Amino acid sequence: MTRTVSSILLAVDTSTRRVGLAIYNGTEVLGETVWTSHDHHTVELAPAVANALARCGVAVSDLGALGVAIGPGSFTGLRIGLALAKGIAMARHLPLIGVSTLDALAAAQPVQDVPLAAVLRAGRGRLAVGWYAAKKNGWQPVQQLQVLTAQDLLQMIQTPTIVCGELTGAERHLLAAERKMVILASPALSLRRPAFLAELAWRRWQAGKVDDPATLAPIYLHFQVAIPA
Repeated sequence: MTRTVSSILLAVDTSTRRVGLAIYNGTEVLGETVWTSHDHHTVELAPAVANALARCGVAVSDLGALGVAIGPGSFTGLRIGLALAKGIAMARHLPLIGVSTLDALAAAQPVQDVPLAAVLRAGRGRLAVGWYAAKKNGWQPVQQLQVLTAQDLLQMIQTPTIVCGELTGAERHLLAAERKMVILASPALSLRRPAFLAELAWRRWQAGKVDDPATLAPIYLHFQVAIPA
């Protein structure tokens, strides 16, 4: 099947040990892969991209744009994903779109008229927490990123709130005990799917909101700000 060069986007998410790839053409997800990497992103990512493209019958020359998760997340993991996405984008002169990892996680949740807390592992038993509110165009961030323990998060929830993302069994048990306040997303809905990252990146690409590969930088959890590329 012949595809136009500009019709396919590759999305890459290496924010944490959960790594994901998606190939998207605006009307369907051509392929999606998610796996747990035990800090082997460097050796696993490039072959996984090649395999994903091959399974979908897509060549690198078919790509029209790249979407990449910029964090928050593991500094090393994010650097590896950004390096690969930047390398392809710059070598082939393709648009590059950076997307907040928490925005991609929030996008997977059904929109409800209650607050949403999307969480990722932040190391040392802590969680990176992004707060969202339901708006006309879906979930929109409403507060600055916070780094909290699960107990801290629970104490901050004063009204019914959806909580989704990377939680241990103990953390899920702690939060589930407060059923009146915590609407705990299922493990399946808490999986960070790169297809949602691809959709967000696609929308920005189509709107002409692309990033400069030379300056796009990850959001490093320790400082909670983007650091130099």
